[in-house]
Amino acid sequence: MPRALISVSDKRGIVGFAEGLVALGWEIISTGGTHGALKKAGVPVIAVDSVTGFPEILDGRVKTLHPAIHAGLLARRDIPQHMTAITERGIVPIDLIAVNLYPFRETIAKPGVSFEDAVENIDIGGPSMLRSAAKNHESVIVIVDPTDYQPVLSMLRSGGVDAACRRAFAAKVFGHTADYDGAIARYLTPHEDGLPNRLAINAERLMTLRYGENPSQRAALYVDEEPRGLRDLTQRQGKELSFNNILDLDAAMWTVSLWPNRPACVIVKHTTPCGIAVGTTAADAFGRALKCDPQSAFGGVVAFNTIVDRATAEALTGLFLEVVVAPGFHEEALQILAGKKNLRAVELPVVRGLTGLDMKRVRGGLLVQDRFVPDLSDAGWTVATQRPPTAPELRDLHFAWAAVAAVKSNAVLLARDEMTIGIGAGQMSRVDSSFMAVHKARQQGHDPRGSVLASDAFFPFADGVDEAAAAGVTAIIQPGGSVRDAEVIAAADRHGLAMIVTGKRQFRH
Repeated sequence: MPRALISVSDKRGIVGFAEGLVALGWEIISTGGTHGALKKAGVPVIAVDSVTGFPEILDGRVKTLHPAIHAGLLARRDIPQHMTAITERGIVPIDLIAVNLYPFRETIAKPGVSFEDAVENIDIGGPSMLRSAAKNHESVIVIVDPTDYQPVLSMLRSGGVDAACRRAFAAKVFGHTADYDGAIARYLTPHEDGLPNRLAINAERLMTLRYGENPSQRAALYVDEEPRGLRDLTQRQGKELSFNNILDLDAAMWTVSLWPNRPACVIVKHTTPCGIAVGTTAADAFGRALKCDPQSAFGGVVAFNTIVDRATAEALTGLFLEVVVAPGFHEEALQILAGKKNLRAVELPVVRGLTGLDMKRVRGGLLVQDRFVPDLSDAGWTVATQRPPTAPELRDLHFAWAAVAAVKSNAVLLARDEMTIGIGAGQMSRVDSSFMAVHKARQQGHDPRGSVLASDAFFPFADGVDEAAAAGVTAIIQPGGSVRDAEVIAAADRHGLAMIVTGKRQFRH
């Protein structure tokens, strides 16, 4: 009679799995709470201490750490000396284990969890059994994922689990225990100034992509343990997402999250906005965002911070787009968007104020920093010029300061009536970004006169202010901090502009 050991914290599907094994003639041994759950369900089960001849001690810290368990898992069936050794000691081979671990990550995610509670949720026996079984996977079927219960039962009913599947299950185990140990290491590792001395990255592949930035590059999307993020992505329709699509939709959803209380829309190309606006509805916000630069919007990614309804979907169908991403879609909106067969409709929750660490890959290492969270409050703002902004200007300056946070540096944008009318991004000098913002506005038929300007970092010279004033900009918001701030402010005063200095840089490389 083959023997299975079952010891699980996550008990989803375990009773049905055990019943299936028993029906196939398996004997089951189990521990603690799992033993109780199986016995209550009427499944014939043997307590682990009956196998070890040793009771659980130390409040359950020691129960499976015993030769009767690990020799049963590690004995190679193809080595006679191994089988003789366990037989002489009355040890029965264990042919399958289903084990998942104490919920350490779930425990430390709880607000106010104590260090003692965290430590008590570090599993010792579970990883030990998993590693023993996975090492001997040619002889032992090892299951760590509840979604594998039914496939394993199906294979057993059909004659057995083949070598390739056993190896795949073993690989899954070592990946799982590596992630588990990584979470513990991160929790216990001392931090200096909020940054860990050693950084472990644990991620699993969510999807394989057709290719990367270029067809010659392989690509996939991996997701980590972030509680909110691309793990929550749901594609409702359209062809498969590309590497570049995912970069753009992530940047786009981050942008619209900056307006938590207003319908907002952004159109992104190559991770950079080519139109941002708020409106009374999603459709209104889209129309206003599109006006900024409809030429560049062609083939872009559009994001909303609110549900896409029928009216919004109808507005979207007039433009060729790669992706529409939003926290939700009305069914009638999806029916309309389905008419654009290559258009991807993606649901992704809006996440605001996500903190933690951000990383950029460099050759042979990682650059790590705190995740950028724009401070959009006006605390600390000062009016640096003789003329303060008017009420309409101040409204647009608030909008522009949020919008410029989403633009790659050097970033300068023009806004009027809470919509962008010109964006200068990624230029090598700030005066060129000012010129580009004005040029883009005029190119699309917008009159820069009466608009406001936002700059993500200080003006190193007064020429950027001169460029804006010559175009008719009436108010500027910028962080300040240049050694030539006095010259920059004097230039604004000379042109009769209002200027707010925020004291907060929003540089995005």
